Amino acid sequence: MSKQAATRSHWAARNDKNTVRLLFWTGAWLLTTALATFGPKLIWNFDTTLTIIGVVLNIATGFGMIVVTGKHVQGLDEMQRKIFLDAGVLSLGVGLVCGLSYELLEDIKLISFEPEISHLIILMSLTFIVGNIAGHRKYR
Repeated sequence: MSKQAATRSHWAARNDKNTVRLLFWTGAWLLTTALATFGPKLIWNFDTTLTIIGVVLNIATGFGMIVVTGKHVQGLDEMQRKIFLDAGVLSLGVGLVCGLSYELLEDIKLISFEPEISHLIILMSLTFIVGNIAGHRKYR
């Protein structure tokens, strides 16, 4: 095996490991979010101590996911980083513009319901996914 092939193989293995680690932390964050959201109502009857523990666990897991995401991005090659950054910029921009407009609609009484953060999270997640797919297609 050539030195270049060995280096590429090492990079691919490290990239796979970072991706699996990111998957684990994202799944853990999703589970702790569900626990903090539904636990008080369905499991521990709004016990304050358990609710605080659930929220703190969710925040700690979220920060762990952020750190792992940073390591994942640092391990990407230049093209993958560009695609990730472009998708992130698109997601942040859409989230900011649409989120503020969504809140404004309720403030000026054009919608009768209160905007939910979950709607914004779904929009930003879908925008990030579409941005990644578009970037990979663009640079094929």
